[in-house]
Amino acid sequence: MKKALVCVILLFFLAGCTFGQPTNGFIDAEVIKVIDGDTIKVRVNGKEETVRLLLIDTPETVHPTKPVQPFGVEASNFTKEKLTGKDVQLEMDVGERDKYGRVLAYVYIDNTMVNEQLLEKGLARVAYVYEPNTKYVDEFYEIQKNAMEQEIGIWSIENYATEDGFVEEAVGAEKKAEVEKTNQACKIKGNINSAGEKIYHTESSPSYKITKPEEMFCSEKEAIAAGYRPVKDK
Repeated sequence: MKKALVCVILLFFLAGCTFGQPTNGFIDAEVIKVIDGDTIKVRVNGKEETVRLLLIDTPETVHPTKPVQPFGVEASNFTKEKLTGKDVQLEMDVGERDKYGRVLAYVYIDNTMVNEQLLEKGLARVAYVYEPNTKYVDEFYEIQKNAMEQEIGIWSIENYATEDGFVEEAVGAEKKAEVEKTNQACKIKGNINSAGEKIYHTESSPSYKITKPEEMFCSEKEAIAAGYRPVKDK
């Protein structure tokens, strides 16, 4: 009797650890928000989850202690245009989550893997290669090699993308000025209030300084396209 009870409890525990029930090896999900080039929020079976694209790393755009990095906006915009509001399929590797609790996955839309597309366009580097999640690492390195040889995206700046991350010191004055211009232009704050409303704040908004952004936008048109409305002036 005790042995049977233990088995039941173990089966219940294992079931609770499963992120989703795959169909033909894939898990259907709806993208509800793109955080940056390599991180998205999805809805699976009515539950929201943060998904980190496996084996790649894009330059930062929303890091709390780092400035927007070269090609970070391009990577983020690519993922936003590709995935925002879309139905996608998630393919898992062996390990399901990282230490932050984020789901680790290869993300597909229209039978095309977005992880690979970011590498192809030079908007991401192969990174965070940890066993046992290495299913496509050889293919990814080959794609990265092609992007490097073409010197596109992050590979157009010598010594910028390395095995240890993106090196700010390698960015020339001209590119720094271009990135800084982008940083200055993207000042509109997008915030989600307690009622779940998406509201954007321009610098002229009374509560702009105290508003903690969920994401930043370069224009009101961009904020509206992402589902945000302007704050109501008091």
